[in-house]
Amino acid sequence: MCYDWAKRFITKMKNRFPAIILPSLLFVWILLLTNLSAFSQTATPFSINDSPLPAPTSPVMDYAGVLDANTKQALEQKIIAFRDASNPKVELAVAIVPTTGDRDIFDYSLAVSRGWKIGSREQDNPSALLLIAVNDRKYYTQVSRDLEDELPDGVVGQLQRQNLVPAFRQQNYGKGVSDTIDAYIRTIQSKQTGAPTAETTEQQPAQKKSSLSVCGIGICLIVLIFIILPLLSRSSKKRGGKDDDDWGGGGAASALPWVIGSILASGSGGGSSSSSGSSGGDSGWGGFGGGGDFGGGGGGGDW
Repeated sequence: MCYDWAKRFITKMKNRFPAIILPSLLFVWILLLTNLSAFSQTATPFSINDSPLPAPTSPVMDYAGVLDANTKQALEQKIIAFRDASNPKVELAVAIVPTTGDRDIFDYSLAVSRGWKIGSREQDNPSALLLIAVNDRKYYTQVSRDLEDELPDGVVGQLQRQNLVPAFRQQNYGKGVSDTIDAYIRTIQSKQTGAPTAETTEQQPAQKKSSLSVCGIGICLIVLIFIILPLLSRSSKKRGGKDDDDWGGGGAASALPWVIGSILASGSGGGSSSSSGSSGGDSGWGGFGGGGDFGGGGGGGDW
């Protein structure tokens, strides 16, 4: 069918154009067909192991242009410093695109994380990629297999809802990305060092203070009922019912204000927040380590 159409086309061209022009038209036609054939061969289909994005030149790639230069630089320094300070080294990455097209953001982000080979080539190569599609209003964090213990799916989703979503709804993309990376770093550091995470303290200080206050009051009541009051009763009996309103004297009664004050002071002591590694590292980025061991762990959503 294609051959018959081409034959008819050439016959018409012979009738319309002189013989000297016809070879030129045929040459252009053949060249056009050749280029179309070459294009169709080079347009490779989507693969879950090959990144649809170009090779990165930084751990923070903003293809949508929503981060200002200072925020982007601070994020890069923070990620590099954390990588250099962690053991084993944890590689974090951020990719911001206008859209993932007709591709689901899970598949798209998984292809980027594997194609960029985020993580080291060592046996233990923890890494994560936060990918944001601005026009689609969607986000997803891919977590490598060796980081799933530190960043399980539920924790990733919670941290994104707490830090990323509120800022993104106000179109403050720099704050949302930076706060989310900070939360990831704090959580990973707490799991690696065995120290309790400070995330609850930073996100919900009022709730923690309220819990401590209730706990302190409960302990005070227990001490008052079962320890202080019996001691006071015994002291009163030994004095033969003598009226004594002197709380500053010796004995069990004088210990009551000190005990209550000590309990409340110990309960209200504020915990210090852990460092997010925001200072820049001395060494440059140098590219990702060549790992890419991602199995689909992580979490995402929209705003």
